[in-house]
Amino acid sequence: MTKEITDATFAQETDKGLVLIDFWAAWCGPCRMQAPILDQLSEKYDEEDFKITKMDVDANPATPAEFGVMSIPTLILKKDGEVVEKAIGVQNKEQLEAMIAPYL
Repeated sequence: MTKEITDATFAQETDKGLVLIDFWAAWCGPCRMQAPILDQLSEKYDEEDFKITKMDVDANPATPAEFGVMSIPTLILKKDGEVVEKAIGVQNKEQLEAMIAPYL
């Protein structure tokens, strides 16, 4: 399953290993389309190798602003605290696997 994170827990949850952050909001239709794809992906990988997190942009405005998130869903991939990939809009499972694969 994907893990909900907040502005307060962002650094702690995303500074080690490979982490995908899904910036989303409850009112966002495309975000609701993205969620089951991320859930499928989270079942495929061991959390030790790769973690998927979600951040509600309405409840946590500081982090999205820091990362320049202007539209949602925005997916950011971090490896050991550094942003290595960014995707805007709904991504299918194959696109996400291709984005993640070089860093595993």
